[in-house]
Amino acid sequence: MKHQKKNKPYAALTLLGNSQAAFPKSPQQATLEAFPNPNVHRDFSIRIDCPDFTSLCPVTGQPDFAEIFVEYIPDARCLETKSLKLYLASYRNVHSFNEAVINRILDDLVVACHPRHMRVEGRFAARGGLALTVVAEHPQMVAGSAACARKGNKP
Repeated sequence: MKHQKKNKPYAALTLLGNSQAAFPKSPQQATLEAFPNPNVHRDFSIRIDCPDFTSLCPVTGQPDFAEIFVEYIPDARCLETKSLKLYLASYRNVHSFNEAVINRILDDLVVACHPRHMRVEGRFAARGGLALTVVAEHPQMVAGSAACARKGNKP
């Protein structure tokens, strides 16, 4: 009985420990899960690295290979990593521009865990002599950032 009470906050996790969990065919079919932050009173950073991400070019259909880095400061909930792994793997058959992929990942992760801050970076392997890095953040960068400075806005 004591053991059940202790695991109650994690009862909603359906993928962790489930050996039958399959790779979703698309991000829409994926399930992102989160669990209660054990230290909600403190800001701390979580970094997750995915060194073998793949999606498909929407024009040529060729694979785009990338390293994905997710760093966030959780609020009430933390991302469950097995669900994240399955979610990221679901992009392998998705035809989309790299910029759209990274922004969608950020949007989906923010909905899943409502972090205080989150940054998703995709470092895409070079194709045609150019490597591409895309960074998206939540909340968006504040006044005084490099983007604001380029627009001529003052902090």
